Amino acid sequence: MARTPAIGRKIFIIATEESGDRLGAALMKVLRQRLGDAVRFSGVGGRAMTREGIDPLFPIEELSIMGFTAVVKQLPKILRLIRRTADAVLDDAPDMLVIIDSPDFTHRVARRVRARNPGIPIVDYVSPSVWAWRPGRARAMRSYVDHVLALLPFEPEEYRKLRGPPCSYVGHPLTEQFASLRPSAQEQKRRDTEPPVLLVLPGSRRSEIRHHLALFGAALGELSQRTEFELVLPTMPHLETMVREGVAAWPVLPKIAVGETEKRAAFRLARAALAKSGTVTLELALSGIPMVTAYRVGAVEAFIVRRAIQVSSVILANLVIGSDVIPEFLQENCTPEKLAQALGDVLADSAARRRQLEAFATLDAKMATGNVSPSVRAADIVLATMGRRSG
Repeated sequence: MARTPAIGRKIFIIATEESGDRLGAALMKVLRQRLGDAVRFSGVGGRAMTREGIDPLFPIEELSIMGFTAVVKQLPKILRLIRRTADAVLDDAPDMLVIIDSPDFTHRVARRVRARNPGIPIVDYVSPSVWAWRPGRARAMRSYVDHVLALLPFEPEEYRKLRGPPCSYVGHPLTEQFASLRPSAQEQKRRDTEPPVLLVLPGSRRSEIRHHLALFGAALGELSQRTEFELVLPTMPHLETMVREGVAAWPVLPKIAVGETEKRAAFRLARAALAKSGTVTLELALSGIPMVTAYRVGAVEAFIVRRAIQVSSVILANLVIGSDVIPEFLQENCTPEKLAQALGDVLADSAARRRQLEAFATLDAKMATGNVSPSVRAADIVLATMGRRSG
């Protein structure tokens, strides 16, 4: 596609997690293709956005905080970074502010920016979970967000019902990664061979791993009394030491797959998975891997979430499919015995396993974007919104 004539655009992008950093980098790449050397980027991002030319305001590791009690302890620091980021946006006076995910941080920045300079257009890339809890946020967002870019196909309708800002489904980045998620004929043969490969995914944050590792180890010990399996635990390099120390006492020792490449290779071989609830459930579903999901948090967080949640399932794949085909075990319901029983069902050729596989087969159509990549769709809306506000 031809580049837009040079007009000296400044775009400020804020992403404070690795997943958002990857989205921001892909968006920057397309915007640079459209705007050429006329565009200048600034903001907050990680390694991927830095490679695309951003000079981060601060390292995003400063915000790798998980859990209500941890956030309370770090609140002065978080508030200081919110003020610093908002001041940087206002000093830069960009033609567009793009906030990506991390709503507890990015939305506070956006509200400050809108209050002090209403002329800066704001696009929110990755919708907060207004369909799951705090639905009133959708309507409140109308005052400081011009457009929401949704990763899940049901989200635009939720914004319409909740009277939120305009919302468009741009597609989930996983839909561009089918080749690395799905098995070749040889890999499918291993997936069907005994003993089955079983993935265990306790989380991508240290606090999640602490909550789930002992529980998952006990569940797998129970399962090993009933059936044979080959266990693989994918993790990232910065978590490898913690994970290896945590699984050392497990009754069944897993093979540790480190990094994204080894993780995807394990996905292509796996017959089933035990996973912490989260984005990984959609990744597993698109890979055609039946699963059992579990989630434990601290007592304070559990008390808050129970009173806030608005949906019957927090599993992304269940929400996109429109049916609770993937079992989830939460808090006190999350016991080794229950997890082992459910895992036995999805490893075997059972009705529960077949239900999941049939539902997963509908995901491609539900999440289709018409052969246009999510980052291209996102860039189109960013440029259109910028044009409307500046015009």
